[in-house]
Amino acid sequence: MTKNEVVILIAEDDEGHAALITKNLRRAGIANPMMHFKDGLATLSFLFKKGKGPHLVSGNRYLLLLDIRMPRVDGVEVLRQVKQDKHLCKLPVIMITTTDDPKEVENCHSLGCSNYITKPVDYDKFTRVIRQLGLFLLVVEVPRIDGDLNDVERISNTPGMQHS
Repeated sequence: MTKNEVVILIAEDDEGHAALITKNLRRAGIANPMMHFKDGLATLSFLFKKGKGPHLVSGNRYLLLLDIRMPRVDGVEVLRQVKQDKHLCKLPVIMITTTDDPKEVENCHSLGCSNYITKPVDYDKFTRVIRQLGLFLLVVEVPRIDGDLNDVERISNTPGMQHS
């Protein structure tokens, strides 16, 4: 992995949804490294460099796809902790959930999520939504975690990207 490459972090407790997200991002032309976390605690351990296992590498670029309903620590609490940290607050966080409750959407936006995507229950709709997310990721700007706020790079200009 190069310093400019954006790592996509997928925090999703449902293995089937995580596999669909990964598969459809690949189909949309996203060739970036992806890491899967099965619960909020594992996600926080990675981001805050706690416990065993892989940890965030300072200076790298990350984007977090975060399910709200997860065991151990839910996605809203993960979002809250990330956005309260002086270094991690720049991390783009896209909430992915089955609920479209306006209060929950507003809460996530007030906590600082970048975007909020409702997972359709229908398989075909879900795959379309994830492919559209892939197209969005081709142009989104992602800052380095410990870099200057103005230090951004387009995900589509990073090594490893394939354009369809």
